[in-house]
Amino acid sequence: MKVAVIGGGSSYTPELINGFLERQDSFPMTELWLMDILPERLEVVGKFAQRMAKAAGAKFEVHLTTDQREAVKDAQYVTTQLRVGWMAARREDEYLGMRHGLIGQETTGVGGMAKALRTIPVVLKIAADMRELAQGALLVNFTNPAGLVTEALSRYASDVPSVGVCNVPITTKMHMLEDIGIEAKSTDAHLETLGLNHLTWHRGLKLDGEDLWPQVFEQYVQKLRSDEHPAWDVNTIEVLHMIPNYYLQYFYYTGKKLDEQKSWPPSRAEAVMAIEDELFKQYAEPDRTTPPDGLMKRGGAYYSTLATQLLNAHYNDLGETHEVNVPHRGAVKGWPEDWVLELPCTVHASGIHPLPAEPLPLSAFGLISQIKAYELLTVEAAVHGDRNAAYQALLTHPLGPSADKVESVLEDLLQTNKKYLPQFFN
Repeated sequence: MKVAVIGGGSSYTPELINGFLERQDSFPMTELWLMDILPERLEVVGKFAQRMAKAAGAKFEVHLTTDQREAVKDAQYVTTQLRVGWMAARREDEYLGMRHGLIGQETTGVGGMAKALRTIPVVLKIAADMRELAQGALLVNFTNPAGLVTEALSRYASDVPSVGVCNVPITTKMHMLEDIGIEAKSTDAHLETLGLNHLTWHRGLKLDGEDLWPQVFEQYVQKLRSDEHPAWDVNTIEVLHMIPNYYLQYFYYTGKKLDEQKSWPPSRAEAVMAIEDELFKQYAEPDRTTPPDGLMKRGGAYYSTLATQLLNAHYNDLGETHEVNVPHRGAVKGWPEDWVLELPCTVHASGIHPLPAEPLPLSAFGLISQIKAYELLTVEAAVHGDRNAAYQALLTHPLGPSADKVESVLEDLLQTNKKYLPQFFN
């Protein structure tokens, strides 16, 4: 069995290797292909991955390539963890927002839109290669903005099975269990969550069928009350009786987040760049066969667990519940059935099937519908190089500029990213 990782030169890759090593008895992969367009990154990360596999007695071989088609050919699974423009582009996304008095962030607002415009055509090209060279393979997309990219795949590559994955649900689930003093495997717990990627509300947690939500919610509220600087206003949480995804702070506390940007540099991208510089030095150590402790500073907790559990569940037809991004196909009554949502799904060899879910209250749905409109416009802009669609996307986003500033922000976004956006400049 062959698995291809597009963006194999990522600093996350060593963690992914550990995940495959832990599951090689149940997930009988024989070939792991790491593909990256930067040979120097692939050389460092790939050689380290090969040393890790050899030291652990891996049952699979790690292959390195800069040829995407070679990596994809005859694969059963293709995962994407790429970043068009690398970390420097993320830094540009953050400062794009900052210089216009807007939120500067890699997955939401103007920064998230810039990243989506760069990324969607690249991921659609991967899907096209899979259509030709790996028919029936599952595309597992970790690339941010994960929900928006998966929306593009569902509309422009619907014949290629795909799913969008984010580590926020599994991290949230595990932290909830830890807070109430329970040790359990993530696959035994079911987080009732609904919304869009990085725009979800959590409203239930079950462990082996037992409802833990009253205990979880009470503990969460008590922590907020005792915290000198709580992440959320307690009244908001009690009125909603849900726990928002932490990315919702950009919407609920926009002014506070804008104030935090005033302390830059370093922005998050600049902080990660410093972390990665150190990580790559350690990866290059010729005797190193285990990931350094500093990898945890990079973010992405439970990434390897999530990635390999999902592939394992699909391959072995386990019917496990995972919180992922797919078109909900009527699972949420009254919501457009073609919308890609982040929600619990059962994972079988036959596919990934959304579980029925009660619609969110109007206070949440109003924001979701506005962001979904922005997502759909951004997909059209990315695929067709449509400036009018891009203009309307910025106009629609609640964290976007005022109407009289849209044109200047859009022009700045496009010019800053010009070398990655040929569809807008032909």
